[in-house]
Amino acid sequence: MSGYHINVFWSDEDERWIADVPDLEYCSAHGDTPARAVAEVEIAIEAWLNAAKQAGKSIPVPRYRPAIYAA
Repeated sequence: MSGYHINVFWSDEDERWIADVPDLEYCSAHGDTPARAVAEVEIAIEAWLNAAKQAGKSIPVPRYRPAIYAA
């Protein structure tokens, strides 16, 4: 697990579950179930990080946490 927070939500427009990673710009995936969307976005996270490393770009530190965890 990468340590990055993953948001999962239903999209009426796409008629699919969407998983996105707020700390990684444009890193998202979809699936027929929430679990499938998460599995796909975990693949996308790995690809995103590898592409950033190969391009010499900085890797963001996992920071995003939903408000529910703020105290």
